[in-house]
Amino acid sequence: MSLNETLSKVVSTVPEALAAGYIDLSSGMLLGVKTVDSHPAEVMDLLAAATTDLFRGSNVMTIEDIFKRARGVSEDNHYFKEMIINSDNLVHIFVCGKSNPDHVLCVVCRKSTNLGMALTKTRGIMPDMEKSVA
Repeated sequence: MSLNETLSKVVSTVPEALAAGYIDLSSGMLLGVKTVDSHPAEVMDLLAAATTDLFRGSNVMTIEDIFKRARGVSEDNHYFKEMIINSDNLVHIFVCGKSNPDHVLCVVCRKSTNLGMALTKTRGIMPDMEKSVA
């Protein structure tokens, strides 16, 4: 499946999903997006930058280094793999890829979504997302 087809599948599979985007943290680019509504272009442009800050910002990297030292981990991989952000009306789920940890799937759902099911469905579709850009 193509990236756009897979993003459409995300929106139709994850409960109450309104949008899905696929971000490359190494380049800071939004590789693809699917929404059920139109959104201002500047929001789409900022999604990749904000996601990069969430996972690779200097303070986050410092926290990761502290956790690694405290646990005696010497590997160079990143500590944070998923993030969930709740706003007044929405749930934002961010999941890093396993085969490419620099790729992140962002899914935006209504606040009324079943969070456990939304997270499970998002995790479950991540291998398809990674294959779609391989």
